[in-house]
Amino acid sequence: MANLKELSKSPEHLTGGHRLCAGCGAGIVVRQALMAAGDTPIVVTSATGCLEVSTTVFPYSAWRDSFFHSAFENSAATCSGIEAAYRSLKAQGKIRDDIRFIAFGGDGGTYDIGLQSLSGAMERGHRMLYICYNNEAYMNTGIQRSGATPRGAHTTTAPAGKVRQGKEQNKKDLTQIMIAHDIPYVAQTYVGNWNDFITKVQKALAVDGPSFINVLTPCRLGWIYKPEDTMELTRLAVETCIWPSFEVENSVYKINVVPKEKKPVIEFLKLQGRFKHLFKPDNAHILEAIQKNVDEKWSLLQRKAASGCQA
Repeated sequence: MANLKELSKSPEHLTGGHRLCAGCGAGIVVRQALMAAGDTPIVVTSATGCLEVSTTVFPYSAWRDSFFHSAFENSAATCSGIEAAYRSLKAQGKIRDDIRFIAFGGDGGTYDIGLQSLSGAMERGHRMLYICYNNEAYMNTGIQRSGATPRGAHTTTAPAGKVRQGKEQNKKDLTQIMIAHDIPYVAQTYVGNWNDFITKVQKALAVDGPSFINVLTPCRLGWIYKPEDTMELTRLAVETCIWPSFEVENSVYKINVVPKEKKPVIEFLKLQGRFKHLFKPDNAHILEAIQKNVDEKWSLLQRKAASGCQA
């Protein structure tokens, strides 16, 4: 478990003064992830997206660590290349520091356009951590739907109107896709629980091989909610089991946060403008389908964890 007293001594890796929106989860993700690294030297790569454009406005940078800006589709590929060069230089005795590598990408640059480079990096076995700050749409370019966008959500390319009621498909289960790569550590977490997230980052950085963390990261513009509700929204996502917090360590499933009372999905959906159309009487069947899908996936995850299931 992460130790708050020790974490308070960690240096700040991300400065203030960046341009991220008030209430944005991405800045929280970065600060907590790099806090978990402590004094360990870190090399960061970041795909083009909200995080990159808001923290590297030329000629300024909010990053105190070595930072490499990648194109939309290749944060994992560039991070794996830097890690490979590091291993070569270290073997030659030209580098002595013990360095860790973290790649950041939004869901658009991870679930969709960057999936091939992420899959390749994980399959090759580079010692790197990939963190997807998952805000469930292409927020930086106009709130278009992505593979991570949940069913029923309104986006600019899957709008709610007379013909359709938001996105018609369920979201891609990228966490399970990463588990299928048989890598040492995969986790799903959320920004509303610092201990859960930081502990998972510490575990991921400690493994000798590739690791992946999928963190639910609200976007107040795309989700349409009050900025001060960011943390509460992610906690509701876990309490409704829309976004379970779990890890797969050496192929064994473990649920990290079990809700004391499993709440209905509407408790999470009703606080966001992107789902407001679902509460019209004619759309009750969509809410029922969302609840059924969540219940089925939660039951499956419980069975895997209870049986000590090997991924």
